[in-house]
Amino acid sequence: MIREASFYHTESDGKTVVCDLCPHSCRIAEGKHGICRSRVNRGGKLYAESYAHPCACCIDPVEKKPLLHFHPGSTCLSLACTGCNFSCLNCQNSDISQAAPSECESYRLTPDQVVTACLDSHCPAIAYTYTEPLTWFEYMYDTACLARQAGIKNILVSAGYVQDAPLRQLCSVLDAANIDLKSFSDDIYRRISHGSLAPVLHTLGVMRDTGVWLEITNLLIPGVNDSPEMLTAMCKWLADNGFANYPLHFSRFFPQYRMKDVPATPLATLASAAEIARKAGLKYVYIGNAGEIDGENTLCPSCGRLLVRRDGYRILENHLTGAGTGCPNCGTIIPGRW
Repeated sequence: MIREASFYHTESDGKTVVCDLCPHSCRIAEGKHGICRSRVNRGGKLYAESYAHPCACCIDPVEKKPLLHFHPGSTCLSLACTGCNFSCLNCQNSDISQAAPSECESYRLTPDQVVTACLDSHCPAIAYTYTEPLTWFEYMYDTACLARQAGIKNILVSAGYVQDAPLRQLCSVLDAANIDLKSFSDDIYRRISHGSLAPVLHTLGVMRDTGVWLEITNLLIPGVNDSPEMLTAMCKWLADNGFANYPLHFSRFFPQYRMKDVPATPLATLASAAEIARKAGLKYVYIGNAGEIDGENTLCPSCGRLLVRRDGYRILENHLTGAGTGCPNCGTIIPGRW
């Protein structure tokens, strides 16, 4: 089952199509695929080959996304199809993100079947995750529309590399997102991920302005994007552009894929990054993928009171419940969806 793509146009020759989904704007000849490997030109029309054929479907804690200010302790039905519009040298899911639909085993699962599976599993949310969900936009959007009608929340886990029109359409049915801000350097984006920075910053702004609950992840790769100068610039930009109250997750890098010669992020680097972020004015800074550091508890930024205590993906204490929840000690309102 394939579906005609939503965002593309056909050139004057009637044969070549241009994908208008992401900033790559791939020009695709008859029978060929775009960079993401999942969108193909057939007869001058663009089709989404992975539609309704997920390669992964399982139940996860929402903390795994990671989302720490979005219904802590709840679960989500995680869904993925093959494909990505980046080719990051450090990709942790390269077996499915850097593959075409024909190269991986998949399920046959229509959007209504996904929603039914979510309801049957008693999951309050669906997470579009693991690869780059924006490359299987139509499947995600159709599923998200049905999910919203059924009272199910929609979560996007993405690198945020998308054009404005599809982004705004998607935001109309999104409840939360974790966006991977890979670095604060266009040069590094091009060398490591084969993309660019500006569209990702635009995505953050649109999500902020459309009311999507947003959390941001920055994977710290030693010698690549972990300099104090770059981290200071990134955190200052976030603070100056309305993101001080959104969680920022610094995640530990481990050698993998085409960066196996790069060492794991030193714990001291993660701790230093978190301090830089707090000094820049970011109020909710977390350290992930580093069990040695107690870096994923939620603290009140005003009085320091422990509000949510975590052990990995487990919630051990939660003193925040309900909309407009404030710190029980000083009353400071803690942003999120509690």
